[in-house]
Amino acid sequence: MDALAGLLDGLRARGAFLLRTIVEPPWCLRIQDEAPLTVVALVRGHVWIVPDDGAPVLLGPGDVAVVRGPEPYLVADDPATAPQAVIHPGQVCRTPSGEHLADVMSLGVRTWGSSADGSTVLLTGTYQFESEVGQRLLAALPGLLVQPVDSWDCSLVSMLAEEIVKDEPGQEAVLDRLLDLLLIAILRTWFARPETTAPAWYRAHIDPTVGQALRLLHNNPAHPWTVATLADAVGVSRAALARRFTALVGEPPMTFLTGWRLAMAADLLREPDTTIGAVARRVGYGSSFALSAAFKRERGVSPQEYRAGAA
Repeated sequence: MDALAGLLDGLRARGAFLLRTIVEPPWCLRIQDEAPLTVVALVRGHVWIVPDDGAPVLLGPGDVAVVRGPEPYLVADDPATAPQAVIHPGQVCRTPSGEHLADVMSLGVRTWGSSADGSTVLLTGTYQFESEVGQRLLAALPGLLVQPVDSWDCSLVSMLAEEIVKDEPGQEAVLDRLLDLLLIAILRTWFARPETTAPAWYRAHIDPTVGQALRLLHNNPAHPWTVATLADAVGVSRAALARRFTALVGEPPMTFLTGWRLAMAADLLREPDTTIGAVARRVGYGSSFALSAAFKRERGVSPQEYRAGAA
């Protein structure tokens, strides 16, 4: 598992909210659902995305945008159009004055809007679950990034457009995986742009020594790693690995490993039937006491307190 795969695994779609919207100008939606991450793909027409604290961005057919929450934003035919609907947490849709709109504007399976033959068609995929592991990925992203249609060759938008309106057995799993594939393709292309300041952990992955060390830590965090054993596994001296890893990743190998283990532990603690001892073993701590001490030292709360707060 590489660094991007490991972080995306923490933000994997699980029953993501997916919707096809068909509208005719003038139209404007205010999105204040507080979702951690949303993918917007334009099939037909044009769309403006207007962050509350940023410049408006225009999307054309085939363009895809990734919006990092939880800050609100507008999606509209024109930045000057007043909101006609507000999307609240839980994807509750109301008019600005508070009336429900979900049933009024339903146009069929996962389809919503003002006109079945409207000139604008967009697809929205919203990640509902914000994991601790995924935080490392979210922290690396801008509030809004756009992948123009002419900057890549990707058929996933058309595939998602075909599948989003189907109501067949297992369709939710199909849509989750398509949304994940689309997000991975976007981020991989975006990180590879010369003008993009990719995060240190992503840039370090291409280094033959540090990249291999990162893969080992991601793939087997429960192993009793030390700088010496990690250096031996990648075929360099302890000092050389420590120096190069810290220079490229921005923190020493064992500090990185601790952060990775505790992020995984935090996600596992959200599973109510998993014991703290089992979590400790899965992430490389010899006992629940050892995990509790490390968790409280880094996060200020015990695993039990974290689990209670997450619930």
